[in-house]
Amino acid sequence: MTKITLLDGGMGQELVHRAGDRPTPLWSTQVMVEHPGLVGQIHRDFSDAGATVATTNTYAIHHDRLAGTGMEGQFSVLHARALAEVSEVSGRGVKVAGSIGPLIASYRPDLHPSHDMAVPLYTEIAELLAPKVDLILCETVVSVAHARAILEAAAVAGKPVWLAVSVDDEDGSRLRSGEPVAAILDLTGYAALLANCSAPEAIPAALKIFAKGDVPFGGYANGFTQITKDFLKDKPTVDALEMRRDFTPDVYADHVMTWVDAGATIVGGCCEVGPAHIQAIADRLIAAGHEIV
Repeated sequence: MTKITLLDGGMGQELVHRAGDRPTPLWSTQVMVEHPGLVGQIHRDFSDAGATVATTNTYAIHHDRLAGTGMEGQFSVLHARALAEVSEVSGRGVKVAGSIGPLIASYRPDLHPSHDMAVPLYTEIAELLAPKVDLILCETVVSVAHARAILEAAAVAGKPVWLAVSVDDEDGSRLRSGEPVAAILDLTGYAALLANCSAPEAIPAALKIFAKGDVPFGGYANGFTQITKDFLKDKPTVDALEMRRDFTPDVYADHVMTWVDAGATIVGGCCEVGPAHIQAIADRLIAAGHEIV
């Protein structure tokens, strides 16, 4: 029997599905203003499904994302809203992971700011999250430079830092920058290593590399057919992405159980993974004799 930490699923996509609004570049942030309480309900649903970690809805709250929108200047207020929403489950024995997403855009190592510019921006978020979270979750890290900057910044929180890298969908041994995942093992400052927001089939190659390190590791994949060229344009919206037709809860749980068999002790889901997927994983873990912690 192995102790497994079960993460929640993809907040942004779940918000789009439930709100029924047309996605905007700030879909997950805007929903907190237009549909207050919906984020908290999703946190509860993931917790009810078995998740033992709730990830704050702060992935996309960056100054650069808010610039030129009606939310410009609400950076601190929006972080406070997200932290208030996650308080719905923080008293249930669920750990709260403070999410920090990439600056400028996801999956774009070419756009990531220089180290000297990035560190203060990430640090500001880590300091806002620190008093209300149990750990810092650095998500969708796509290059070694990105990893160095966000790890330096996250250290100010004084909380464990989990580093989640996004890998090439066709070659999970490489980051989306093309650099080897193994280069991450040369860095310090993380308490766990994860592969996230990548095709589930790409996760095992990353896990094989993580296993050579000395920290807990795992993965949480997305359910997109691929990251399209339209999504890599400026100010993308998720309607440029398509959900896989083979992404049922049972099929995704099959993938996750192979990761657990490979030594993963932290698993969950990213975009298009809903409470039903997390419930299927929880059921399979328990049936296999694992303990969810």
